[in-house]
Amino acid sequence: MPDTAPTDDDLTTLSLQLGRPVRDVVEIPARCTCGNPLVAATAPRLSNGIPFPTTFYLTHPAATQAVSRLEADGVMAEMSQRLVDDAELAAGHRAAHENYLAERERIRGLAGLDPVWEIEGISAGGYPERVKCLHVLVGHALAVGPGVTPLGDEALERIAADFSPERCVCADSWDAQAEVPSEDLSRHVRLLRQREQERAAVEAAVESGSAEENTPGRESQ
Repeated sequence: MPDTAPTDDDLTTLSLQLGRPVRDVVEIPARCTCGNPLVAATAPRLSNGIPFPTTFYLTHPAATQAVSRLEADGVMAEMSQRLVDDAELAAGHRAAHENYLAERERIRGLAGLDPVWEIEGISAGGYPERVKCLHVLVGHALAVGPGVTPLGDEALERIAADFSPERCVCADSWDAQAEVPSEDLSRHVRLLRQREQERAAVEAAVESGSAEENTPGRESQ
C-alpha cells in the first residue's frame, strides 16, 4: 500500500494548487500518476479551532475546474432529483454518507484529535439526502476508490474528457515555480478574523463606556 503521509513537497504542491497555505493535512489519499496530490485529507478540527467537515478536499486545479463546469451545467439538481426517484441510488448515497463519517473518524484518530461534536453526524456535499457540492463527492470517490460513492463515481466519469486520475495534466494546471503562498485568505480564516475583529470592537466599546462612567465629575444623564 502506498505511503499516504504528506511530505514537505506535497504540502508545497498543495499550497500552489490552492493558492493559499495548506492547513492541517493528515493524508494524501489520492495522487496523480506522476505522484502529485489530487486530494488532501484534512483534520476535522483545524489548528485555529474551526470545525472542518470536508475531510477529502479536492485540490488539483484541473479536477476542480472540470467539476465546477459540471455543477454549472445543473448536474447537482439532476442528481438530487434522481435520489428522490431511485431508491437504490438513494441507498447507495446514504451508505456513502456513512463511509464519509467513518473515514473522518479515522482521520481524526490519526490527527490525535478529540471528537468534534459540532459536526457529529454531519458529512459534506449534501450527503445523505441530496447533492450540493460535486467537489466533495469527487474528492471522496478519488480518496476511497470506486464502488463507495455512486454519484461521486458518476461525476468522475462525466469529467473524464477534461480530467482523469490516470492522465497527468499537472504541467498545465499550476505554476510549480511560483512563490509558495504565505497568507491564508480562505473563507474560514476570513470569518475567524472577522469574528475576532467584532469581538475586539465590542470589548473596546465596553471598556470605553466603563472609563467614561468612572470619570470624576461626570453626571448621570
